[in-house]
Amino acid sequence: MVRCGVGIRRRAGIVWLTAMAAGSCADEGASCPDCATVVIAATGEPPSLLPPLVYETVGRDIVDLVFERLATLAPEGAPIDTAAYRPGLAASWERVDSLSWRFHLRPNARWHDGRPVTAEDVVFSFEAYADSAVGAVAQSSIAGQVTASAADDSTVLVRFRRSGAEQLYDATYHVRVLPKHVWDSIPRTEWPADTSLARLVGSGPYRPVAWIRGQHFILAADTAGKQPPEIRRLIWRFARDADAALSLVLAHEADLMESIGTPDRVARVAGDSSYRAVSYPAANYGFLAFRHRDARGRPHPTLSRREVRRGLTAALDRQGFARAFLGPETKVPPGPMSQLLWIWSEDLDVLEFDSAAARPLLRAASAGRPIDILVPSTSPSRRQFAQAIQEAWRRAGVPSTVTAVDFPVFQERLAGGRFDAFIGAYGDEPSPRGLADQWSRSGWGVLNHGRYANPSFDSLLAAAAAARDVSSARRLWHQAMDTLNADAAAIFLYAPVNVAAVHRRLENVSIDPFSWLSGVPDWGVSSERR
Repeated sequence: MVRCGVGIRRRAGIVWLTAMAAGSCADEGASCPDCATVVIAATGEPPSLLPPLVYETVGRDIVDLVFERLATLAPEGAPIDTAAYRPGLAASWERVDSLSWRFHLRPNARWHDGRPVTAEDVVFSFEAYADSAVGAVAQSSIAGQVTASAADDSTVLVRFRRSGAEQLYDATYHVRVLPKHVWDSIPRTEWPADTSLARLVGSGPYRPVAWIRGQHFILAADTAGKQPPEIRRLIWRFARDADAALSLVLAHEADLMESIGTPDRVARVAGDSSYRAVSYPAANYGFLAFRHRDARGRPHPTLSRREVRRGLTAALDRQGFARAFLGPETKVPPGPMSQLLWIWSEDLDVLEFDSAAARPLLRAASAGRPIDILVPSTSPSRRQFAQAIQEAWRRAGVPSTVTAVDFPVFQERLAGGRFDAFIGAYGDEPSPRGLADQWSRSGWGVLNHGRYANPSFDSLLAAAAAARDVSSARRLWHQAMDTLNADAAAIFLYAPVNVAAVHRRLENVSIDPFSWLSGVPDWGVSSERR
């Protein structure tokens, strides 16, 4: 039998949380015999928990347990594969025609305040995500692209402006459904500044209990009319940085940490018998980007030359760097993708490490001014990569420098094109369509800071995004990646694996890499490790 406050009472450093958790547990029953509390060590604190405005991982982790999408994509599923989706707020759905889908809401779905979830809530949510007054992160994917209407109280018709292979993805991934009766009376211009915990009313397995800014956030299992999860309480403790979060784990003041970090940090956790290190693919990749053109469209005197970029790439032992700095499970990505992206393939054509072959390609770079590598000073791993690259290029006869700046300055310089090269990282969502913003001509002024452009690559991206079946889409995406790699548009450095710290008292732990805590409702707590 699991008791209230499992794993919390014996941690002297958070006695004050124990009292709060126990008091809240008392609301659910005097003895709370089935209650369990789990503490997460979180790096940073979300600025907002209103779903349209959430853009960082801690906020995502919380809202994914409070609010629901119409359906969810299986972790390894391709967005165009309609068989890869699982019921969420919708119990079922079907295609109506080339532009429309019909969703049937889960019977007896209710908000945490007891009100029924209706089709009007879904319509309201799509309208809110499309409204520029709200400023939703996914606004560009909704506004002018897709609308929702209510066929009846439990049936929603989602209609698209144009046909496409990822309609089911766009109808379900971007929008977490909000309660109309809570938000309709609030002017949407005021939503971004709203910090009321009482308005964070969802339909998911957990409901908000408390948010003490700068300290912690608490969720409790929603028990109204449903079988509650075994883990009844989740507490996020906000740490100022990754070192402080790790200290909470090593002091036995937290049960979970999303990503431990470098190999030496992983070894410290693995050496503690109370924890296990659980590996899972990270949804991001790192790269060195070149400035191909400046803000006026003028080509870089050296880096705009294809043979120079190919030589700079061939001069690097990327696999050696990746494993040394980020751990043995880190891979060199075969293009701009994380290990999670469904188009990942070991068969893609990549430029191999070959220092001898690199030298003749680098004569022009050897004679020019040093190439400056810009990195954010807040990222030790990127500084390590930059220094290793600098040394490898020196051996190849190419002078370079490394400039580390504060992150706001880093972002300003990228936006203004004031760099030769920079080491960056981008996160993946399940669809590879975001590659257009990162590496195509349409991404100039968005995320393609180096202003790379190749019409052949752009054409292949468009064809891949329009493909109607998984096999055809994969083939076209691979052709696009081969084109990008042959052009040495950038040097793709690492696709890491996250290693989470997980207390051994937690059972049935499975991690969805796109939302690592979304499986918590199905986790358990060992009665032997109370």
